[in-house]
Amino acid sequence: MTNHATAEVSLGQALRKQLQALLDGGQAHATFDDAVKDFPAKLRGTVPESLPYSAWQILEHIRIAQRDILDFSDNSDGSYKERAWPDEYWPKNPEPPSADAWEQSIQHVRQDRKTFEKLLKSADDAALVTPFAWGEGQTLLREAFLIADHTAYHTGELIVLRRLLGAWKK
Repeated sequence: MTNHATAEVSLGQALRKQLQALLDGGQAHATFDDAVKDFPAKLRGTVPESLPYSAWQILEHIRIAQRDILDFSDNSDGSYKERAWPDEYWPKNPEPPSADAWEQSIQHVRQDRKTFEKLLKSADDAALVTPFAWGEGQTLLREAFLIADHTAYHTGELIVLRRLLGAWKK
């Protein structure tokens, strides 16, 4: 018989811990923060040849999509309004609209992620896997995976874009 740790951990607690690590990123690849850190301002609006988006557009897409997932997941008051795909998920202009827009977008990504993580922590085990009344079978667990997967995908794109622009030193 195997001797397990004396403190008993529920499956839900263990799952939340792993979801937190997944949302933080960096287990198997660079993190979101790695990808946006020290990104040269003069390159944020550049669309490299053969790519459809600038770093600004990718960053804003991450922010908009994550916010949409948060709003959908925290819709107990019924106020969620579905966005039009793809027009309301991607900025049209490759350039940031102001000098501080880049940092503001990064801060919003971080703040919204913390808000989503609070939803995860406050949900009981059943709430992680119970379909939302306002959805089509989506659960809080599924939305956590969606944020992590989506952010990881576009983080990789940001790094490729940085490499193409000669702005990645890792």
